[in-house]
Amino acid sequence: MEEKKTSPKAEKLFAVKGMNDILPPDSGRWEALEDQVRRLMRRYAYENVRTPIVEPTALFVRGLGQVTDIVEKEMYSFVDRLNGEALTLRPENTAGVVRAAVEHALLYNGPKRLFYIGPMFRHERPQRGRYRQFHQIGAEALGFSGGEVDAELILMAHALWKELGLTDVALQINSLGQPDERKMHRDALVAHFDQHHNVLDEEAKRRLHLNPLRLLDSKNPAMQTVIEAAPRLIDFLGAASKAHLATVTAILDANGVAYTINPRLVRGMDYYNLTVFEFVTTQLGAQGTICAGGRYDYLMEQVGGKPTPAVGWAMGVERVLDILKSQGSAQSLPLPDAYAIVPDAQALPAAMVCLQALREAGASVLMHASTPDGLASIKSQFKRADSSGARYALVFGADEMALGEVTVKPLREPDAPQVRRPLGQAAQWAHSLQSPA
Repeated sequence: MEEKKTSPKAEKLFAVKGMNDILPPDSGRWEALEDQVRRLMRRYAYENVRTPIVEPTALFVRGLGQVTDIVEKEMYSFVDRLNGEALTLRPENTAGVVRAAVEHALLYNGPKRLFYIGPMFRHERPQRGRYRQFHQIGAEALGFSGGEVDAELILMAHALWKELGLTDVALQINSLGQPDERKMHRDALVAHFDQHHNVLDEEAKRRLHLNPLRLLDSKNPAMQTVIEAAPRLIDFLGAASKAHLATVTAILDANGVAYTINPRLVRGMDYYNLTVFEFVTTQLGAQGTICAGGRYDYLMEQVGGKPTPAVGWAMGVERVLDILKSQGSAQSLPLPDAYAIVPDAQALPAAMVCLQALREAGASVLMHASTPDGLASIKSQFKRADSSGARYALVFGADEMALGEVTVKPLREPDAPQVRRPLGQAAQWAHSLQSPA
């Protein structure tokens, strides 16, 4: 007798470390947050933009700055095998939005308010609140120079925290001034740190004359005293830069939004000027920033466009959802309105005509489906209906089918009566199944 041959078992594959699957029920929380953000953006008249995940490497080198952690250490970059083009998985999306606006002359008919939702990529050590593939929601206002738009964006983010029920979120603001003011500050920083050269670590010594502002981001405990004593950029601001910041803070004050002026806040990208801000929390350990942004009036010119003022922010989706979960304020997940119980396979065609009509009328219906062993018993189907969270069970039994009806049985109100509904009029009674908005 010939021996039966079996194929070798395939090796089990896993996701890349730091790039996570988002599965039900968590994916429902993502959808709920995204839906809330879309409603918020509509209220502020921001329109959706979707840019490619892969961009030319030069876009980020030119826009973010050569001497930044993102460009030097964190980008996923590669050379296209077909044409030798240097490409990068986007580590952030402001530069991509600006590139798209320049490429398509998006501001030809005037300024634009835009928002995006999507994944970003940075090659770094995965930890809570910091992943190699992470997701951001961002808002960008292109073509506006006034501080009132900076304030509008901050108010929009603040409104989102309020609607989500987030607590322990604090706003920090600073001004990076204009290039000439930053140059004076830069020269003062170099002179200051040169006087304390023996305290600097190797990374700080390397960056001192390339980008001294980055030294203020250092977490090296041995450098903190020197950093605290360093010249503050806010002390080098001219009248126009101070007035811009005053416009922002006056609007925040008028709206009752609390904030702290943090003169050490510099952000990690070189394209910022004037207003910069962060919303921070103590609930995520070292990764305390959940939303950050500021003004970048020179970025559009750096990527080949005309000089154009702009301001925006980006929010970390994973971090916000993490806080919601830890605070116990995560939004309730959507549940089906009804669960369809079909004891006999012969009833499936008629039952599914009814279910399609219910769904087209707006009701959410989960249908019990057969397995390789056939349809489960009616008792088992009722258990599944109860565990689904549905408000009603729709029973397509033999008696109901004979009369062209379906039994609607309440599952969450034990004292509520069950009723019969005509199969052919499902669109008329679909609303009675739907949960109140």
